[in-house]
Amino acid sequence: MSAEHDKALAAKGRHIALVIAATMLGWLAMSLFIGPALGLAGRYALLFDFAALAGFIYAAVNIFQLWRMRQDSQR
Repeated sequence: MSAEHDKALAAKGRHIALVIAATMLGWLAMSLFIGPALGLAGRYALLFDFAALAGFIYAAVNIFQLWRMRQDSQR
């Protein structure tokens, strides 16, 4: 593996980690603190759940891409 390829793998891994962390923190903040503080109805919690689900699906797709990149580089 080249150093450039290693950097690309590391950058993609950091990106995935940031997406997962930001999604989780945003979801918890909106569902547990901000939504109730603003007096939002319960149906908005479902909207926050779907937004978090979209973020986690995006992260899962990127994890699969990272796994494939690592598999291709080991051959």
